[in-house]
Amino acid sequence: MAFEYYVNAGGKRLRRGYTTGTCAALATAGAARLLLEGEPPHLLNLMTPMGIPVEVEPRVCRMEGDAALCLVEKDGGDDIDATAGLLIGARVEKMSGLEIAIEGGTGVGRVTKPGLDQPVGEAAINHVPREMIIREAERARAAAGYEGGLKVTVLVPEGAQAAKRTFNPQLGIEGGISILGTSGIVEPMSLSALVDTIALELRQAAALGHRRVILTPGNYGVEFLKENGLGRGTARVVKCSNFIGEALDFGAEQGFTEILLVGHVGKLVKLAGGIMNTHSRWADCRTELFCAHAALAGASRELCRLLMEAASADACIALLEEAGLREAVMESLLEAIQTHLDRRAAGAFQTGAVLFSNQYGFLGETTGAEEILAKWNR
Repeated sequence: MAFEYYVNAGGKRLRRGYTTGTCAALATAGAARLLLEGEPPHLLNLMTPMGIPVEVEPRVCRMEGDAALCLVEKDGGDDIDATAGLLIGARVEKMSGLEIAIEGGTGVGRVTKPGLDQPVGEAAINHVPREMIIREAERARAAAGYEGGLKVTVLVPEGAQAAKRTFNPQLGIEGGISILGTSGIVEPMSLSALVDTIALELRQAAALGHRRVILTPGNYGVEFLKENGLGRGTARVVKCSNFIGEALDFGAEQGFTEILLVGHVGKLVKLAGGIMNTHSRWADCRTELFCAHAALAGASRELCRLLMEAASADACIALLEEAGLREAVMESLLEAIQTHLDRRAAGAFQTGAVLFSNQYGFLGETTGAEEILAKWNR
């Protein structure tokens, strides 16, 4: 059953897919319905957080002793990655109490380093997929009139092998893939189409008379802008994905006077090293940059080693916070970011950056960002 939802990007029609988190929630629904109603469902459906419905036929739905197992095939649409085509499953069984418990089984990675979405020792099932799984389990429980507890074990039979083709081992997730997704939907990532779309949005903004623009890599940045009211009513917001350098170049072509970057520290810290395409397949260097600037701020060799081994930018910040160096290191990084942004802008426009973290909130802004925001707030 094909998932027929499309997005037009740069003049190309690309098919969307659905995330591993959506698959895990669908599989939970199938297994719970079989367990509680006694009949395997022929169709599974749910509404994703993005508001797009997904309906699939389960690949497997059967009883295994006192538990029910359901497997759903991951459809990545035109965004083909290491998880496309994998079977994502859930084993559901009754348990005492009222709780719906979620565990990771075969092929689901386990977190071994701090700073990720889940704490060390937990299965790498992020919080939005967990919410979706619980919602589908509760829906099945209510439909069947069952009032007891359920244990949901998420599994990916080929997950351990697929994980070798991902960045999970470097991030500190071992033994399998992560169950991910904030919207439930996979947006196709055709590189040329994305770049064309960014150029088109900036062209349209300029044509409508905008001379100020906020660039943000993705949904986290959009939410941060909404929550903090940055640039509200004064600037056009354009999502630039990982293509920060290209977006700045397009901005120069269209004659914008001020371009403010707002993004998660895990993306924008790379700008401190002059990395203008922030996708991990081109370059990472997050921990190396934290380490280098911490060393400039007087960090010990042991702290530098811990920073190099950290799993995420948030984990680096936690280490710096503990050492009393967070402010000094962020100031150094922000200065380097401003230098590289100014070099890329080459005098065509004023630019700056605001960095935040989902865990720590606002982390700082470059001098250019301070000047731009002061001008916008007059």
